[in-house]
Amino acid sequence: MRPTPVACLMLALVAAVPVAADAKTALQIAALSARTYSLGQDSGDALMMITAARLRKSLALQPTDRAPVDGAGATDTPLTWEEMLTAAETLAAGDPTLLGLIADTRAETDKGVAFGPVYNIGSLETGADDTYPPMEFRGGEYAEVYVEAKTATDLNLVVRDSEGRLVCSDTDISPIAYCGWTPAEAGAFTVTVENRGPEAAPYALMTN
Repeated sequence: MRPTPVACLMLALVAAVPVAADAKTALQIAALSARTYSLGQDSGDALMMITAARLRKSLALQPTDRAPVDGAGATDTPLTWEEMLTAAETLAAGDPTLLGLIADTRAETDKGVAFGPVYNIGSLETGADDTYPPMEFRGGEYAEVYVEAKTATDLNLVVRDSEGRLVCSDTDISPIAYCGWTPAEAGAFTVTVENRGPEAAPYALMTN
C-alpha cells in the first residue's frame, strides 16, 4: 500500500515524538498520548496509535498506595504503551511499514528516566465521586493532577485548596481530565474524581 501524504506526515511526527515531548511535562505527555490513542481508535488509524504508544513509552510512571477517603485502591495499571501497540498491530496487519514502526517502537530503549509521575488506580460507579486526602504541593512550582480511564466514559477532576476554594476543574465530556496550577505557597490541596459516564469505570490518577 502506497503511503498517503497524511501517512507520510504522520510518519514524520512519529519520528519527532521525543523532540516534541521535551517541551511538555510528563503529565501533559500522558494526556496527549491518551487523546492521540483515542483518536486513533475512533478513526481506525494505526499510525496515530503508534504515535501514542511512543509518547506513553517516554514516561516513567511509578505506582503508589494512595487511596481515596473511605475507599480502597484497585490493582491495575494505566493504559500501557504495550497495550497501545498490540491494538495498533491488529489494525496494521499486512502493512510492512506500520509493522516495522511497531517493531522499532518495541525495541527502543528508554531515555534513562528513572522516576516519573506517581499513579494509583481507583474505580467509580456511575454518578459517584472519589475524594482523596489532602495532597501537598510546593509553592512556586507547577502542580499537576491528571486522571484517565481505559474505557470511554466521562471523568471530571476538581481541585480545591485547604480553605475549600476551587483552584481548578476539568469537566468536559471525556475519559481524561487534567488540572495544572502554580501554588503561591506550599500547601495541601484536595482532589476529587467524578464519574459522570453511564457505567462504572476504573481510572488512573496521576500527580507530579
